[in-house]
Amino acid sequence: MVPAPSAGETGDCWLGWFDGAALPNPGKLGLGVVLQSPDGSRVEFSERGEGTGCSNEAELQALCAALSLAHAAGVQRLVLSGDSDFAVRHAAGSAHTAVPRLMALIDKVQALAGLFEAVVWQWVPRHRNGDADRLSRGALGLVHKPAPHPGKALAAKRSRRKR
Repeated sequence: MVPAPSAGETGDCWLGWFDGAALPNPGKLGLGVVLQSPDGSRVEFSERGEGTGCSNEAELQALCAALSLAHAAGVQRLVLSGDSDFAVRHAAGSAHTAVPRLMALIDKVQALAGLFEAVVWQWVPRHRNGDADRLSRGALGLVHKPAPHPGKALAAKRSRRKR
């Protein structure tokens, strides 16, 4: 695992978000990545994934794409966020799988992560990963379907009950 930057060293970090989609699940794969430089400029990536597979394969392929794009841009320090607990835990090395297809992708993620000075893995709720989700769905020709914010959905439900 690549060490996280300390609090005083995060100013030169790039931020990244990744998401993968499978249609149906398993099926065709869509990948979405957003990279943001320390100055705030952004790069978006939306592409069909390799072959077919399940949503975990899509997420891991998107993670590989994010790391490859960041490395090609000369990034050394990266905070990478995704809404796949599976992908984030496996990338961080805190979980393991015996599925050969997934193991190969996880090995690729680890190899790519080793090219950086520092990578921080971060899970975010789906409603905070909207741009990457939009890009992964768009790669499959699907319209953007924003995830509801959990607090807002609960408040709306309570409001309807009071009427």
